[in-house]
Amino acid sequence: MRDTEQLVAEVLDLPEQDRAEVAARILESFEDTQDDGVDEAWARELERRGAAVDSGQVVTSDWNVLRRRIERDIFGR
Repeated sequence: MRDTEQLVAEVLDLPEQDRAEVAARILESFEDTQDDGVDEAWARELERRGAAVDSGQVVTSDWNVLRRRIERDIFGR
């Protein structure tokens, strides 16, 4: 069996489109091992968060405003 480092090096030498294909297939392989309750739990969480936003319990921010603030505060830009 090939050494993992050697395999990774070979994959990184591939053209971008081929690397994307390899990455997508690896990520898809994890979906088969996912816990059956995860999708249901995420659906409940999304419903909870959506309801909190709709009721006004959660204050949202515009992404562009937030990004500028992060860049200013963290990166000094």
